[in-house]
Amino acid sequence: MDKSKRDIQGFGLSLLNRFAGSEAVDKLGLRKPAEKALYTASKASFGAANLAGSQFNAVRKLLQPERLQQSQSGGLFDLTPSDEQAMMQEATERFAAELLRPAAADAEAHMEPSEEIWTQANALGLAQLAVPEKLGGAGSERSVVTSGLVAESLGWGDMGQACALLAPVGVANALATWGNAEQQMQYLTAFTGDSPPDAAFAVVGTEVAPDPMRPRCLARQEGDQWVISGEKRLVPLGRFAELFIVSVDCDKLGPRLLLVEKGADGLTRHRDDSMGLRGGGLGRIRFDKVRVSTGAMLGDETAFADAIHLARLMWCSLAIGCVRAVLEQVSGYVTERKAFGEPLAQRQAVAFMVAEIATEVDAMRLMTWRALSRYDQGLPFHREAVLAHRYCAEHAMQIGSNGVQLLGGHGFVKEYPVERWYRDLRAVAVQEGGLIA
Repeated sequence: MDKSKRDIQGFGLSLLNRFAGSEAVDKLGLRKPAEKALYTASKASFGAANLAGSQFNAVRKLLQPERLQQSQSGGLFDLTPSDEQAMMQEATERFAAELLRPAAADAEAHMEPSEEIWTQANALGLAQLAVPEKLGGAGSERSVVTSGLVAESLGWGDMGQACALLAPVGVANALATWGNAEQQMQYLTAFTGDSPPDAAFAVVGTEVAPDPMRPRCLARQEGDQWVISGEKRLVPLGRFAELFIVSVDCDKLGPRLLLVEKGADGLTRHRDDSMGLRGGGLGRIRFDKVRVSTGAMLGDETAFADAIHLARLMWCSLAIGCVRAVLEQVSGYVTERKAFGEPLAQRQAVAFMVAEIATEVDAMRLMTWRALSRYDQGLPFHREAVLAHRYCAEHAMQIGSNGVQLLGGHGFVKEYPVERWYRDLRAVAVQEGGLIA
């Protein structure tokens, strides 16, 4: 993934062209204000593109951190997406259908998204939307419900590539939400360029049953530095990332998040062969007495807990998109496939299984949306996030298995994508970090 190949002017033009092709713009009467916003975002990317790279340098001082405004609830129970959410959904669904889905098999074979996918994904401007306007980004309001809708659309296209593409966005969200002024100037401004730096959360440990709330990766303080020792695995973009946000157990403080750059002495990384999500560039990261300054700590204990639970909800959202793809595949297959002179769908056992999948897809979505919505409203959401993740992890695996079973022999071969979806969906039970809404 050579970033030198990504053209800055091409980014701006591609962004505006993709937007102009969106049918939702005229339908919702948003063309003029949205064109202005996207023009401003693409213009900002020209001026800030030189900040993205393997070196993160603060070019000016920021007196206080910039925060995105929290999304406001209308006070009514309404599951209809807002105008802005509908526009984002349409753009990401088109991207998933036209690019992610056709490239899924190739990404799995090469264990990373292609250069073309990265270029087109950057044209969507997801990372720029996480950066406040005063820092050169295009963000004005933060809504984790919107992030969940975007993740669902990308997960419908391909979960593996989606988790890789969303990893830098998650880091940008974390820096915008919990980063101090110095951290934002040093790191967050880099995400306003045409090629946001590859970045990722490193949360999952190497133990048999890792508990994300109790990281085994240790950090002890020596003077004005933290010394990190331990290992993380299943890190999206782990082999390529220039910046990591690592969950650690800090001496005398407990669980915290630390910023670590790729060039730190003692940091090594390798490819992490996995059953699923093979298109996500997963890596195993080892920290052998890696030293970072005490100023590398991101947020406090509350930020740590929120980050873990928001990550769980993003994995739920990806899973919802993928199980929706399974439902579409099996519904079409059992309707067209005939056995003993009649469609498979006419058999009661088959019809009941498909109906159960449809029921569970809606249940997964509602539980996830509830937890995300509570965060947007400033309400406690940890309980709801745990329940949603538990429910999605269990039923996503079952839906994947049922999808393979309903296709019979076709479900066992790579000619049909359902076997890949089954392997990807099993990851929801073990991936409790890596993405932040």
